[in-house]
Amino acid sequence: MLAIKDARVLSMNEAGSFEKATVVVDGDSIVELGENPSLAQDCELIHASGKYLLPGFIDSHNHIGLEEEIYRIEGSDVNEIADPITPQLRALDGINFWDLAFTDALRGGVTRSLTMPGSANLIGGQAVFLKHLAARPADMVYKHPWGLKAALGENPKRVYAEQKKSPITRMANASLLREALYTAARNMDRVDRTASEVFKQDPLQKVLKQEMPLLVHAHRADDIMTALRIKDEFNIKMIIQHGTEALEVADELQKREVPVFLGPFLINRAKVELKEVSFKTPALLAQRGVKFSLISDHPVVPIEHLRVCAALAVREGLDEELALKALSLWPAEILGVSQELGSIAKGKKADLVVYSGHPLEFRSRVEMLLVDGIKWRG
Repeated sequence: MLAIKDARVLSMNEAGSFEKATVVVDGDSIVELGENPSLAQDCELIHASGKYLLPGFIDSHNHIGLEEEIYRIEGSDVNEIADPITPQLRALDGINFWDLAFTDALRGGVTRSLTMPGSANLIGGQAVFLKHLAARPADMVYKHPWGLKAALGENPKRVYAEQKKSPITRMANASLLREALYTAARNMDRVDRTASEVFKQDPLQKVLKQEMPLLVHAHRADDIMTALRIKDEFNIKMIIQHGTEALEVADELQKREVPVFLGPFLINRAKVELKEVSFKTPALLAQRGVKFSLISDHPVVPIEHLRVCAALAVREGLDEELALKALSLWPAEILGVSQELGSIAKGKKADLVVYSGHPLEFRSRVEMLLVDGIKWRG
């Protein structure tokens, strides 16, 4: 048993904040939260007076372990560009669990992430939900698969135009994505499918049965609207990835309750789709009632700087509490794991981070954290 004692607790739920409270952990779970809980004699004490205690942050869109630190070709396993339709691929099979970025994530207070294939393909493969610390690498897999990655816009067009094959236009992007979903829907109850057909169509059929969402890379407003039309046609769960111009179609997103994994923002305008990138977008989307989480898209923005992105969004108008929720509670809710993660409460997982000061203050350091009760010190 372990107790983080006398911290300034920001719970990220209806309990609010505590100027001085103690969180008690037993195994991988929080068993008590209060100002003066009774502690067993053998309880390990971590004194945190004057420090901040928050739930571990969740980066809901990145390529950690797939696009490795230091290595270029040798460590790039994020895009398979031989075929635009590859739902059978699994991000899990490409991850290097010894990637230096996992330690960097902990330094930034990010305890979990949804890592996924890149956006070269119309359908790139299946995402995996990871924790960044475990007793052994095999235990770093939290949920698998979690979502099927798809992409619209510039990237598939550019990749396959260079190969002189479809898709070369946005029309073909939408058409080929629809065709894959139509084919999987038509074959749902067929018993005479080949093994190859079953293997390739099973992830699509999970999407069609609403067993997992389609994670659609879309920066521009027109591409977001195409994605929403496809959602309506097939009645599937969908999460927009990036959403640089999501503000232009906020009412359509809000009406359908489609959330956005929003970002990255700490970048230059490297391509046309990023023309409207702005740290003002999170505050404006919040005002329009669109649920979102802030993302790093690591290694586009190094994952340890995810909280820096949140701080800059606050500078541009986002409420401070909402910024912290966009790193914790909201990604947990969008990902369907808020019963375990995203806030500090009795019975939740012990994903906890102790900061030397307020987490959105650039000078603050992660001093200690727990992931499922396993301790790490910075």
